[in-house]
Amino acid sequence: MTYALDELNLESIIGREGSIDNQRAIPVIDLSDFENRREEIKQALWQAATKVGFFQVSHHSIPLELINRVFNQSKRFFSLSTQEKGNIALLEGQNAGWEYKNQIRPSTGTADQKESYQVTLPRMTNLWPDRLILPSFQSDVLQLEYQAWKLGMSILSCFAEQLGMEKDFFTQAHDRNSKHYQSTLRLLHYLPLEESYIPKPGMWRAGAHTDFDCLTMVFQRNGEGGLQACPGKDAQDEQTWTDVPATEEVITCNIGDMLMRWSDDQLKSTLHRVQMPQTAGSHKARYSMAFFCQANADQLIQGKLGKYKPMTAAEYLQHRLSANF
Repeated sequence: MTYALDELNLESIIGREGSIDNQRAIPVIDLSDFENRREEIKQALWQAATKVGFFQVSHHSIPLELINRVFNQSKRFFSLSTQEKGNIALLEGQNAGWEYKNQIRPSTGTADQKESYQVTLPRMTNLWPDRLILPSFQSDVLQLEYQAWKLGMSILSCFAEQLGMEKDFFTQAHDRNSKHYQSTLRLLHYLPLEESYIPKPGMWRAGAHTDFDCLTMVFQRNGEGGLQACPGKDAQDEQTWTDVPATEEVITCNIGDMLMRWSDDQLKSTLHRVQMPQTAGSHKARYSMAFFCQANADQLIQGKLGKYKPMTAAEYLQHRLSANF
């Protein structure tokens, strides 16, 4: 199949196993005292984003207590019956609601072995779980959504300045109060495996892909690994993958294709995937959460050099969603 976007055509040919190189480090950037250390942090972010495209941030602004509280809410939500979750099923093309094994990557042609719940604020009417069942779910999730948005805008402000834009360019492009807002918080549950499980080629908890957005921030839990990154998006023949450490103290970030386009390829969107366990037998579930800084639907995506044909963020997101769901 041929897609309208170059990045999807690339993604369709990168589903191979590849090789592993864990000598290559994922940069960790300390965000403490952000405003006073802004220039230092900005240079570190730019270096990581232009050379690797994948990095982790420590000493960030989101309380660990809140992150763990929402992880607990996520586990409660995914333990609900299929019927209860089905009442708030994913809206087609809207990136809001619950889905189960519904995402098929162009890289693999097989369904990701997971379920997820998407929160996109303007589209959440009748898509929250019953408050009688999960009374504080909505308030906790909304707190994390807001805190993640704030942190994402701080990081993106550094990229804006480096690209010669106004400091708040991306904050305005991701206006949380707009009806066109389409940034998304995603709760993820990678399914547990039975004792009879045997690893099979071509099956992934999440197949190889680049993200649709400007910036992704991934929250992981200690010991629940599997995330792998392939720095160097242009590696089309044979990918080399690096395991991304799963710890609660850091947030794993990667550049997405929207920002790659906006930067005329100066910032590198990075291939990543979630590997199935590589040993036979039972394995526990993996939980993670991701916040996708996706520009508001009415924003025009085009860099100063005009390397890519301009399109709105709504048009871009529809191309990506239609290829994945």
